[in-house]
Amino acid sequence: MERPRLVGIALLIVSAFTGTLAFRLATPAIAFYTRDVLNASMLSVSIVSMSFVLARAFSSVFGGLMLERGKKLVYVGAVAMMLNGLAVQLYPLTSTWVQVAGIKLLNGFLNGLGWPMAQFVIAVTTPDEIRARVTSVYFFFGSIASLLGNYVYAYTAGWGFSSQMWLSSAFFLLTGLIMVGSYALLSGWIVPKRKAPRGTEKPSLDPRRILIIASLMAVIVAFTSGEITYIYVSETLGLDKATTATLVGWAGFLATLLSYGVSWMADMGSERGTVVLTSILAAVSPLLAAVKTAPTVFLGIFLALFAFQSFRPISRKVLASYHRSSLAIGGVNGVQNLSTFVGGMLFGLAYSLGELHGVVTLNLALLSFLPVSAALLWETVKLK
Repeated sequence: MERPRLVGIALLIVSAFTGTLAFRLATPAIAFYTRDVLNASMLSVSIVSMSFVLARAFSSVFGGLMLERGKKLVYVGAVAMMLNGLAVQLYPLTSTWVQVAGIKLLNGFLNGLGWPMAQFVIAVTTPDEIRARVTSVYFFFGSIASLLGNYVYAYTAGWGFSSQMWLSSAFFLLTGLIMVGSYALLSGWIVPKRKAPRGTEKPSLDPRRILIIASLMAVIVAFTSGEITYIYVSETLGLDKATTATLVGWAGFLATLLSYGVSWMADMGSERGTVVLTSILAAVSPLLAAVKTAPTVFLGIFLALFAFQSFRPISRKVLASYHRSSLAIGGVNGVQNLSTFVGGMLFGLAYSLGELHGVVTLNLALLSFLPVSAALLWETVKLK
């Protein structure tokens, strides 16, 4: 692989680390600030968390359409990432959860421009025979940062909310600068739109079916997304903030570490098998997490994250071969974020239902995901 290409891809992987560190440090800080300082209900916390993914859903598709007009517009994503550093400075100025939700909308819009463009670039500039594994490494570095970000939050818990936001800002700004350097090096390999293929040439799996599966999976694993995860784990298991952040971080890290093996299977030509595996694991994850014990809660969170982290590089590998790859990758990001919004709101609304007591204690909010799990399994059976 050419040296500029290799360095550019390596820089993008580094940006996944620094950007996720910035985001993951801020997420538990905002969660506990909203719940404990602003005294928001669980539904309000869900709205705060899901306003981020709702905005990210629309800007992801917008970013994909934008890229089709010219590859130089990829720099817009880098600028958006830098602007995140300014946006997080607004959180300490808030006095209501509604204001927090408004800033989350801004963060979501900016992230929706920044991350899908980076995922598109790393997918289309990497040779096809190693694409799933390189994309998996990209997400893996993000997972390392997610774990470290939770530790940084725990370490800086005594600093105060404002100081934590300053640290997050610094990493967001650094991430944007790294992206600029990467895009400059990879400019010659960035091809947002190609001519439609002729004859029978097409992606290995039906892109429409991949989008449907991505949507259903995102609804199910929404309980592991954003602020609601920390509040659910802390209140269900009676854990303090620092312990909650650390354990959630480890669950995400181990899930992404093990997902690399699934990506290797996909590169070896087993795309359908890996999609089936990840769908089954995602489908059973809310049932396990609903059981009110520490092992089952964390096993459910782990399986949800493992399934989602494993599916992401496979979906990007398949969609990168589509002739409108920038729109396809932006679209799958948009679909997943919109579905995460739906799943998160479902969880927030159902949280007040409480628990079902029997041989084991079950959280009814998580049991509400079971019809979606059944639909995911049905769509997976139809995959060709």
